[in-house]
Amino acid sequence: MENQASKERFTALLVHFFTATGAVFAMLAMLAAADEKWSLMFLWLVVAFAVDGIDGPLARHFDVKKNAPRFDGNLLDLIIDYLTYVFIPAFALFKSGLLPGWTGWFVIIIITFSSAMYFCDGNMKTKDNSFQGFPGCWNMVILVLFAIKPSFWLIIAIVAILALSMFLQIKFIHPVRTVRWRIISLPIALLWTGFGAWAAWVNFDPDSLAIYGLIFCSLYLILAGALQQVLPSVKDR
Repeated sequence: MENQASKERFTALLVHFFTATGAVFAMLAMLAAADEKWSLMFLWLVVAFAVDGIDGPLARHFDVKKNAPRFDGNLLDLIIDYLTYVFIPAFALFKSGLLPGWTGWFVIIIITFSSAMYFCDGNMKTKDNSFQGFPGCWNMVILVLFAIKPSFWLIIAIVAILALSMFLQIKFIHPVRTVRWRIISLPIALLWTGFGAWAAWVNFDPDSLAIYGLIFCSLYLILAGALQQVLPSVKDR
């Protein structure tokens, strides 16, 4: 019995260690960003994104709150998420040359400030394990911006709308935990990860099919929650 408990504690601790690797990938991404190696930076961010998608189910399966309570997995996850979802992508957008002059300062202030407030919002989750408001996934948004290179006015508009939506009653799905449409959402999230890595690997070649796949998957992941609010589920009818 004691051996089984020790095994469960050790396994739960390994899950925390796995989550913590996200901080290492964040540092590798930051080093690449400092050298303006954007493709390499996004590749590391995609790896961190994949870790973030896996560690949650592992943590619940091995009950880390019970078996390794010394370390707060939720806090660890939020720290790493802020680095990989917000801070590093915002830095990359600022240094990319896509935003001239004051526009770069405006955008990074909006992204970092609004995301800091959102990440400490105790009501960020809905009853169906979705997010209330845009969940600060700027890594996904900025990856697409690097791929399509829109005008700076469009970038400002996109950032402003998403930052505002963080604090509105608009639902955004969690592709793993939101049960409704998960049979579609989870494969699309996996496809997004693949397309994101592919787009970065080919240095955001505008003729690559990865760009179109990335845009399609991103639009679904951003809009699916709002569509669920508009379209009642079968059990609600």
